[in-house]
Amino acid sequence: MGFIKAFTGALSGTFADQWKDFYGPKDGVTATTALFQAVPKGTDAGRGENTKGSENVITNGSKMIVPEGMALITIQDGQITGMIAEPGGYEFKSDDPNSKSLFAGDGILASTISESWNRVKFGGIPATEQLAFYVNLKEIPNNKFGTQSEIYWDDAYLNAQVGAITRGTYTLKIVDPLLFVKNFVPVEYLRPGSKVFDFADMDNDAGTQLFNEVVGTLSAAFANYTNDPSKGNRIAKIQADQIGFAQSMSQAVEEAYQWKTDRGLEIVKTAILAIEYDEDTKKLLSDVKKADALSGARGNSFMQQSVARGMQAAGENGGGSGMAFMGMGMQAAAGAMQGVSQEPTGTNPFINVAGAATTENAAPASAGNDPYEEIKKAKELLDAGIITQEEFDAKKKSLLGI
Repeated sequence: MGFIKAFTGALSGTFADQWKDFYGPKDGVTATTALFQAVPKGTDAGRGENTKGSENVITNGSKMIVPEGMALITIQDGQITGMIAEPGGYEFKSDDPNSKSLFAGDGILASTISESWNRVKFGGIPATEQLAFYVNLKEIPNNKFGTQSEIYWDDAYLNAQVGAITRGTYTLKIVDPLLFVKNFVPVEYLRPGSKVFDFADMDNDAGTQLFNEVVGTLSAAFANYTNDPSKGNRIAKIQADQIGFAQSMSQAVEEAYQWKTDRGLEIVKTAILAIEYDEDTKKLLSDVKKADALSGARGNSFMQQSVARGMQAAGENGGGSGMAFMGMGMQAAAGAMQGVSQEPTGTNPFINVAGAATTENAAPASAGNDPYEEIKKAKELLDAGIITQEEFDAKKKSLLGI
């Protein structure tokens, strides 16, 4: 038993319009609905073969519409008997040797469904109860996640343990309708007249279970993302990287709960609405930002500006030369001192800063030098921390001939 293709593609064709009696999707289905029962859309008026229909039994001649983004599954006495994953119109046949139980189409579901079909198919003829259900193959939005207290993970970017409270949403996709129906949907949703399986329904225990599993794997999801070199090991990119973080979440739930391999479910995109880091993490992020700002060409530019400001302050305020040396850093100060040490002896008393004028009996300055100017220079070097107080006092005595 199975289905015969009547037409494929768009459902607005002339052939589809001629169908007065057929099964189709029920009205008012929301975007967050994953599964719902097919319902008769008309009454038989002598057209087709479906003249002896019984309640909850799909008889010969029943017509089926499969819209875009939907799959249709038939179930007999709790067992899956047929599957259509290609949009179009079909006619149910229980006794035609050309009928098929599976239409996977040529899309990305073809190989996946073919493999799953061999695991869940059931052969037989229509019996006491046979139903048809639609499965939503589109992205199912607005699935929420969030934490009430901090979650922690080891972060390669900060090289430390990170703690945060977070909340957001993700889109979910049913990538294998057969596994989804057989292994995840509760039996109460697969009965005649059952309510729709809606992930947004607060009373949907299966949906609540998914929420709890996502929350339980959030630490692993953040660790997957921030420790992945291909994503730059950058925690700050998470909120803008919808697909990248979704892949990390999907990996986490797959490793923990086998969403894809056992249930046919996959996380596609995420939207992190808020991340509130704990105080230690905030301090770490602040320090790393500052370090990043001072790295590379930006850091060199910043240092040059600091030197320029320091030199200007020294020129305007006299005693501010220490600030200039501090702005230049140790290497710049060492270079400046090297330049000083290369000046002629007659104009610079500090030929050897560490060893010059260390005795009280050093000779007075030559007559051509102004000892007070030399003392002033020595004072500037003392203020900059380049010479010690003892060296300054010794040089001062030497210049004054004391």
